[in-house]
Order: sequence, then structure tokens, then C-alpha cells
Amino acid sequence: MRPELPGGPYLIVGLARSGAAAALALRGQGEQVIGLDRTAPVAAAELEAAGVELHTDGAGLELLDRVRCVVKSPGVPREAPIIAAALAREISVIGELELGWRMLAGEFIAVTGTNGKTTTVELIGAIARAAGSPVAVAGNVGRAVSGLAAPPPFGAGPLAEGTTVVCEASSFQLEDSVAFAPEAAVLLNIEPDHLDRHHTLARYTEAKLRIFANQPASAIAVLPDALTDLAIPGGARRISFGSASGCALRLTDGILRWEGKELIAAADVRLRGPLENAMAAAAVMLARGTAPAAIIAALRSFPGVPHRLEEIATLDGVLYVNDSKATNIASTVAALRSFAPAAVRLILGGQGKGQDFSLLREAVATHADHTYLIGEDAEQIADALQGLQTTRAGTLERAVALARAGATGGMVVLLSPACASFDQFDDFEQRGEEFRALIIGQA
Repeated sequence: MRPELPGGPYLIVGLARSGAAAALALRGQGEQVIGLDRTAPVAAAELEAAGVELHTDGAGLELLDRVRCVVKSPGVPREAPIIAAALAREISVIGELELGWRMLAGEFIAVTGTNGKTTTVELIGAIARAAGSPVAVAGNVGRAVSGLAAPPPFGAGPLAEGTTVVCEASSFQLEDSVAFAPEAAVLLNIEPDHLDRHHTLARYTEAKLRIFANQPASAIAVLPDALTDLAIPGGARRISFGSASGCALRLTDGILRWEGKELIAAADVRLRGPLENAMAAAAVMLARGTAPAAIIAALRSFPGVPHRLEEIATLDGVLYVNDSKATNIASTVAALRSFAPAAVRLILGGQGKGQDFSLLREAVATHADHTYLIGEDAEQIADALQGLQTTRAGTLERAVALARAGATGGMVVLLSPACASFDQFDDFEQRGEEFRALIIGQA
């Protein structure tokens, strides 16, 4: 049994997609809900129509006198004055992921990692559908988890009986988890990221590992062979994937084998990019008893998701690829390694989040014919890539024009920024959509 929700009234702090979904889910249960944000939320009209009391005109500390529980959106740091004050008063503070999990009855498959979460979650969903199993996918793309719990007229819920929820679990969400215990948890990788929020890699790693912390022995914990030496908390059964001996899902001689039996040739996996994402999805579903035929069918057909190594077009023999979701160095390195040496015209830059851009140097030197730098941290990246072929393009529009002018047949123009987008765009989706529009407009 999952823990009951803390008693209301509730204060939702942060009213973007996750916070708005949490507010509507709670209103769907007849709870009194107050919403707080620094600016008017996009969903303000919908929230007000649902009976949510909105506040956008101050710090909101006085609102704590009226509530028994604070629901924190992932983007709100625990150091925010309203959160720090709630904790000091011993008011219950939970995250949106925890809220949604407590409100939903179905089993959960949760996926975390620095890179590949959305792709892996969507692939798991595709496998479930191929197997004929009811599934709902939630996370950074589409619906927030708590949005699955909102009944009409506040949302599309309730879910059909027996539906499995497959969700992304970011470090921001996991650091707010209290009792969250998915029936299956997947860790893809850990690379330095969000250090502007977590401050150290150790704290970032600790947040990621909370995905396993409350799992019982009946649950499944899936992780790559490279991370099996980590002190994984919780009591779940461990399933590993990779190339090391002892992995339940093992890559040997170009063949994926589950418990020693051939599953599929790696070359037959359609998904571009790190094979580990496909292996993680296959491993968790095989461990849960999904028929291998359904997994093979999904691996052969699943193309990926927008803004993640998304092939936009081939023009005059040049392939244009949108990897706008690459907001950290490790993701861009993985993207570069998906292409032949010296074949890539790379567009790089944005808000660097305190990363060490020298870690890009080897992959850029090997795979990039030329690199075009945009955004706030272009100079810092240029310093880290000194001696390599780089051009300070400034804007995405100019970078695309320069990259296309110098590209020849067989080359790739790749937007894989290794940076956040907020210096020039609302989010990585808007950055990717502008890239798409620039390419399609040139067709």
C-alpha cells in the first residue's frame, strides 16, 4: 500500500507544467489548493476555473499559515525562501512525482540518468504497446505524472485498471522523494550535470540513487555494468546490462543476449545514439516478463523522439540532425560518437551550467569538421576548444547558415549544444523547433 497524501489544504509552489498538473489533480479530489509562482502561469485560466487560488505577487510566506502541505515543483530549489520556511515550520513538503505516485494505483517503471531518460521511457512505452499491455508514459515530454491522476473535467484520468505508468525521474524530482518506490527502477548513467543546483557530483549522484532507496525485495533495479560498483540503496533485485560477463542483458560480438539467449543483433536496433538506452529498456521489460517478440519488434521499429538525435532532412547529401535536448557535455559526446570521424559540422553553446568544456575536446577533435559557437558561454567553449576549427556564430540562425555553406555530401550538420537554452530560447524544444524551421525553410 502506498502512503496516503498528507492532509490539506495544499500550497503548490511553481505553476509550470508539473505544478499545474499537481494542482488540478488535487482539485479533482476536492482538495483546497493555493498556487504560488513568481509570474502568471500559462495555465492561469484553467487553474482559476478549477478553483485554484492563485498568487503571483510576492514571496508567499504568509500563505504557509493556511496550509498543511507544500507540493514543490521540480524547478524550485529547496533553498527557496518559501520551501526553507515550510521545512523550518515542519510543514510537509513533497515533490510532484511523489504526489502523482501516491495518487495512482498502477505499477510504476521509473527511469533516471543524466542522459537518455525520455528516449528510454518512450521506448519502454513502445515495447508495452507492442506487447498489448496498457501503459501511460509521463515525464519531461507530454504529461506530468500527477496529470495522470486528474479526473475529468480537470484531466483525462482515471487510468484504466492495470495500466503501468512509465515515467522519467529527474534528480530534481528524486531529491524531493519521501516514500517513492517504483516496482521497477532504471538508472542509465551518471555524468556531471546540474552542478549549479546540486553543487557537487556526489550530491547529484545521491539524488539519482534515491530512485532505488525505498524499493522492496519484490521490485527490480536495473543499471549498467559501469555503475554496479555504486552503493545502490534499497532491497530490489539487481539486473545489469552491458558488455561485462554476468550481465543479464549482454552485448557480445554485436549481438544482444538475454540470460545467454540471442535477442537481437545490435545493427537491427533502429534507435540512433547510445545502444545503452535500448538495452536498458529491453532489460527492464524482459525482467518484468514481457515476451521477447514484442521487445524485438519495438527495437526494430522505434525511431526515437523529437529533439534527441532527430533526423530532420537530408539536403544535397547533407544530413541535418536536431539534438537540442543535449544540454550537457556527456550527451553531446554521445551524439558525436554516433557519426563518422570528421563528418560533423557541430552547433554548440548556450548556458553552460558550470560545466568543464575541456571534456568535449577529444570528441570534437575526432568527429567535428568544424564547430559553430552560439549563446552565452560561447567564449568559454572557444577557450576550451582552442586550436580546433571553431567559429563564433552568435545566433542559431547564423550558425545554421555557416554550417550549411561549408557542408558537402555525406556530412552531418548537428545541433547538439551541450548547454541549456534559456539565454536565447524559452526551452530546448523551442531551440529545436527553430533549428527545424531553419532547415525546412532551406529545403
